[in-house]
Amino acid sequence: MLKVIKFGGTSVGSGDAMERAANIASMDPSKRVLVVSAMSGVTNQMIEWMNDAGATSADLVMALRDRHMNAVRGRLPDNYIISYSSQLDGKMQALKERLEEYRKNPDPVLHDTIASWGERLSSLTIAFLLRGKGVDAVALSSEEAGIVATGPPGNGTADLEATSKNLKSRLVPLLENGKVPVVTGYYGCDAKGKPLTFGRGGSDYSASVVAYGLDVDCLEIWTDVDGFMTADPRIVKEARTIREMDYGEAWELAYFGAKVLHPRSMEPARKKSIRVLVKNTFNPEGKGTTIHNLRSRGRDLLRSVAMKSDLSIVKVYSSEIVYYPKFVSNLLSSISDNGVNTYAISTSLSTLAVVVPSSDVKQVLHRIEKAGENRIEKLIVKDKISLICAVGDNMIDVRGVAAKIFEVVDQAGANVELISEGASDVALNFVVPADKAVEVIKRLHDRYIGG
Repeated sequence: MLKVIKFGGTSVGSGDAMERAANIASMDPSKRVLVVSAMSGVTNQMIEWMNDAGATSADLVMALRDRHMNAVRGRLPDNYIISYSSQLDGKMQALKERLEEYRKNPDPVLHDTIASWGERLSSLTIAFLLRGKGVDAVALSSEEAGIVATGPPGNGTADLEATSKNLKSRLVPLLENGKVPVVTGYYGCDAKGKPLTFGRGGSDYSASVVAYGLDVDCLEIWTDVDGFMTADPRIVKEARTIREMDYGEAWELAYFGAKVLHPRSMEPARKKSIRVLVKNTFNPEGKGTTIHNLRSRGRDLLRSVAMKSDLSIVKVYSSEIVYYPKFVSNLLSSISDNGVNTYAISTSLSTLAVVVPSSDVKQVLHRIEKAGENRIEKLIVKDKISLICAVGDNMIDVRGVAAKIFEVVDQAGANVELISEGASDVALNFVVPADKAVEVIKRLHDRYIGG
């Protein structure tokens, strides 16, 4: 069996966590490639440094070096420590040079280079911990592995076919010689060889890209939860792990609130029907959640309910919306500029309503007015709303699903502000006031999923 094993930031967030991850990877008998995130908090440190004009590069470099050295102390033989320290210092010196360059020229491409540095440090660290356990591991950057990316800085997309050719020519020989590649997550490289990150949480996507490129049998995502759950356990105490899901269900839940894996990680895996297994690094004996094409149907109307908060509805009024389709297209394009996520869209004869993060409303309004071409009659913003994502089996084909769900919403005393139905075969998404969202989630789970 050939598999990709991915460890997230919390799974490599400390020396103990890295040791645990290395134990899991070392005991796996399969041919395997590891993809790793930065230690938890490291990417934030990088970004905070770049946003603080008064911060010194020496302080950041020293803090990062100490944290990674502490992760291996007492866990590696002395000769390994010496070799690791030497290679770590080389990476820290290279980082310092880029930090100093950024102070002179805060270029977006250089921003991505620095933001991706944590993965370079964690891949080196995990590789050495594996070597200490007798595993012939080799740390590889995305440049060395050949992960090709396109798009704007901070929001790149992998070129799957070009990446596949590179991975097969560079990683397969290593695997055939018994080595375990440990590849940096989170970024690829553009046509000029410059790092291009995939957005926050993008290491899950990186792992799926590598799985696609190597045609693996299984992609394991190791995180800090037992898998997808029927609801957020902080809201619903009776929530339980979902043992089996299809790609569409996992995609919907990941996008609309379930912080288990990055929603884009489903794209490459689904294209080649690669089985995805989500496991908990801190509970490796747990069964986790298996995501694939074929599964048994759920016994309940719903499989899970998730919530996305801190959202606002922006309503654009114009009598010309129905007569100028390109006008709507231009509006939507302007709204999504600069990486703004649009979580729901609804249109009528003279109104376009979009759900966006509340933090983006100001820039969205500015861009709408700029793109309005003097055709906009009125703009209204409704804030303090939450989006509920109700996921189930073939919901579009089941009679009366919406009626049953909205009956419960009404019993919770909530008004449905916007509905997105029919776009997905497995989900019904709707917006309610933020102060009613938790009660809606609890009642839906109690009625249609159970404890």
